[in-house]
Amino acid sequence: MDTMSRTLQAILDTRLIAIMRAQSPAELTDAAKALAEGGVRCIEVTMNTPGALDVIQSVAAKLKDVVIGAGTVLDAETARMAAAAGAQFVVSPTLNRDMITLCRRYGVVSIPGAYTPTEILSAWESGADLVKVFPASVGGPDYIKAVRAPLPQVRLCPVGGVDLDNAAAYLKAGAAAVALGGSLVKSEFLKKRDFGALTALAKRLVEAIRGA
Repeated sequence: MDTMSRTLQAILDTRLIAIMRAQSPAELTDAAKALAEGGVRCIEVTMNTPGALDVIQSVAAKLKDVVIGAGTVLDAETARMAAAAGAQFVVSPTLNRDMITLCRRYGVVSIPGAYTPTEILSAWESGADLVKVFPASVGGPDYIKAVRAPLPQVRLCPVGGVDLDNAAAYLKAGAAAVALGGSLVKSEFLKKRDFGALTALAKRLVEAIRGA
């Protein structure tokens, strides 16, 4: 199995991506370790975070069991830089076909963003490995279920408004995976450097997803 296939399989097996954003690279590296200790294997570092590429490179080198990705990627050039730093998947809030093409070229999983059925199908037919449904909070799990009815072949990953209380509902509605940001990697955890609390919350979330 090649690297791209292993990355995709890790996301589909764990059904969870943790989204990290902070003010310093040190916070993110420690948060990644805490998430890994809590059982989270797939971690996304947003590119609008200071030192994002350094964090991706550091986590990729130090945490071999973690699948690291780049988020908030808006163009192919940024995707290429992320891949060069060690990102194994790339996530975007929008659909950029050049980004998908580049990810294919470099063996990186692509997860572009879309919302309407037309956008979702367009992303899938352009070669997306999963489609980020954003913002998921607008329609909730019922929207995921409704979209899956005519488009059962598309792997959906709702983002935005997903938390510990509703993650299982999204998965039961047909989502292939869910992604959580501030509801998991809480700003107060990072400010207080309370990484034990982050690990504990990650464990609860992983258990909830397994139950789904």
